[in-house]
Amino acid sequence: IVTFYYYLLLKYLATWYRGDVHRDGDYHRAVHVWIFAESTQELLLQRRADCKDSWPGLWDISSAGHISAGDSSLTTARRELDEELGVFLPKDAFELIFIFLQECVINEGNYINNEFNDVYLVTTLAPIPLEAFTLQDSEVSAVKYISIEAYRSLLADEDPEYVPYDVNGQYGQLFNIIEKRYNGNLEARSLDLQKKLSRYAHVSLSAELMGLTDADQEALALLVKAATIIDETYHLQVWCSNPSLRDWLKEHADISQLGKLKWMYYLINKSPWSCLDENEAFLTTADSSVKLLSTATRAIPGWKGLEYRTAFPMLKPPGANFYPPDMDKMEFELWKDSLTDSQKQDATGFFSVIKRHSESSLDTSQSNIVDVHTDHAHDLYPVPYSEEYMPFLARAAELLHKAGDLASSPSLKRLLHSKADAFLSNDYYDSDLAWMELDSKLDVTIGPYETYEDTLFGYKATFETFIGVRDDKATAQVKLFGDHLQVLEQNLPLDNVYKSEEVIAAPIRVIQLVYNAGDVKGPQTVAFNLPNDERIVKDRGTSMVILKNVSEAKFKLILQPIAGVCVTKEQREFVDFDSFFTHTICHECCHGIGPHSITLPSGKKSTVRLELQELHSALEEAKADIVGLWALKFLMDKDLLPKSMIKSMYVSFLAGCFRSVRFGLEEAHGKGQALQFNWLFEKGAFVLHPDDTFSVDFDKVEGVVESLSREILTIQARGDKDAAKELLKKYCTMTHPLKVALEELELIQVPVDIAPEFPIADKILLKK
Repeated sequence: IVTFYYYLLLKYLATWYRGDVHRDGDYHRAVHVWIFAESTQELLLQRRADCKDSWPGLWDISSAGHISAGDSSLTTARRELDEELGVFLPKDAFELIFIFLQECVINEGNYINNEFNDVYLVTTLAPIPLEAFTLQDSEVSAVKYISIEAYRSLLADEDPEYVPYDVNGQYGQLFNIIEKRYNGNLEARSLDLQKKLSRYAHVSLSAELMGLTDADQEALALLVKAATIIDETYHLQVWCSNPSLRDWLKEHADISQLGKLKWMYYLINKSPWSCLDENEAFLTTADSSVKLLSTATRAIPGWKGLEYRTAFPMLKPPGANFYPPDMDKMEFELWKDSLTDSQKQDATGFFSVIKRHSESSLDTSQSNIVDVHTDHAHDLYPVPYSEEYMPFLARAAELLHKAGDLASSPSLKRLLHSKADAFLSNDYYDSDLAWMELDSKLDVTIGPYETYEDTLFGYKATFETFIGVRDDKATAQVKLFGDHLQVLEQNLPLDNVYKSEEVIAAPIRVIQLVYNAGDVKGPQTVAFNLPNDERIVKDRGTSMVILKNVSEAKFKLILQPIAGVCVTKEQREFVDFDSFFTHTICHECCHGIGPHSITLPSGKKSTVRLELQELHSALEEAKADIVGLWALKFLMDKDLLPKSMIKSMYVSFLAGCFRSVRFGLEEAHGKGQALQFNWLFEKGAFVLHPDDTFSVDFDKVEGVVESLSREILTIQARGDKDAAKELLKKYCTMTHPLKVALEELELIQVPVDIAPEFPIADKILLKK
């Protein structure tokens, strides 16, 4: 751990002269870049120039170099490959596979090498012709390809013509990764993907359109088409090479059974990382798309150019595609501290991506690079969504304006036109107000909202779309909850000093979902509470949308079977849809109460999101869940809900814990649910029996629910990130009781979630 933090510290210290670093043995950073030819299973080696002060004339890595102060790792990797070999590649060709600490002493003690090396892999389809390289004479005297097995053997035998690397130590990862990637059992892989797919129950979701006017049905068709563009935008937000991966998998889905399974599981996850497996990669760069670059190297007659696999990392990037892939939290915070208050808002706001000046300079100057340093004091800078995603948002805005012209409801007209304008201006305030005031049979949520994908800070919003038909009867029935938010706020188990005096009644709309797109990967949401903009929450509150047909499908296909396995026979009868659905509604309402805009102990004004950063999403989901349970009991005590629901409410919540934890402890809802279950179990509110079933202790559960509600609300009110971290660390774990339940569910193969199909939207899209 100490070594790792020292590595981070090195990123921000002034650079030494290269000779001084190796003379004094100072720890420093460098990059290793390996070029791997897929068709021949060969690595490219360079022979170090005879004038080099370390390992002169020996065969070594394809390309390598020190990371200078002001440079990033990826920029250095790209620059070194271009300078040493004359190969200029975009960032999507580089896959960071591991970090390697190299410590050695050579040249009779005159050369001390203490390097943290970021090791990158570039995968080409075939070997690059040797005459296509342009070698830097002062660094490289020759290049050659060698089979990966032959090279491994030479290193293992410590051949004196090759720079030594311990293939049985850290550097063995290079060979192990490649071997696993290309020598795996295809049948076993197909079976694994089939098993992963079986965790999702396919269900057709539809709605009655008879209540829509002809004009609204025309608008619906335009909105579905706009949603597909929002989906494209979201794919890009996840990772830079994600769109090309999607297109490649779709194109090759019919070639083999394995290809079909890859595509089917990708469609559910919308990325190469599996939502239900702690974001473990189920694909590798070897499965990725192929791009052709005719100008990446010197032109060779008869050779069409360099073909490479677009890369993605095995570990899902915590910052998604919102930040440079080699940026960490320390670099961002140092940059943020140098900004004005207005600039900080741009940097930490929902609707911007963060980029590097050096990367932009590198791309602009292409392969004629001597020095990519710029005059900017800091390498990072923000780019608004309206600029970054302009090709997508302009098309979507045009469709929204057309749909707005057709819409029969004035409030829907206002929403669609204002949202289209927001896509181009990057100002979403008015369009979010219009969404809150929507009163239309055709219900639409479209835009950048949730921040779950940004696990680095929780700042950046992803694009999503939900289109549905309002269920007027169900909407009228749930009005009670929105109307009593102020009463709930004033009675929260929280010190009065932290309570808000003005909580606005939250409009609640119940819809039958017709189509969703964008950030709707993996486990499907049953409801949402928006917007997340703290300015609007403070001034106008929030609004809720409940997806009733999604809730019904989850209850029937998942929650009932879970209860049949995990809940004691005596309490099983208490699990019912009304309790499950009512808690879902109250969960969303409780996003709108409790701390949002806060005053820190120092007197500084802030928000819970900014203070808790990457911990905010999980804690907020836990808050909405547990405070929602507290709120239901409060409303029963006030005779606003029937007291006959009380046992059903608690037992349905118990069954729901096992449903959400199965989403994984890397996902915000899964984390939040693990926290709640483990707290309630530790305090005796949930009981495990010898037959591996669970029950609720009705005498204890009310007090325990209130105690956890108070704990979470107080942490949020104080903006106490350290306390949040300790709470999640202690309770967000896969404890023995949770393992017992999940193992039982695995035995009978209860689906983890649903994979919705949308026949109405499919019919519309077929007419495109």
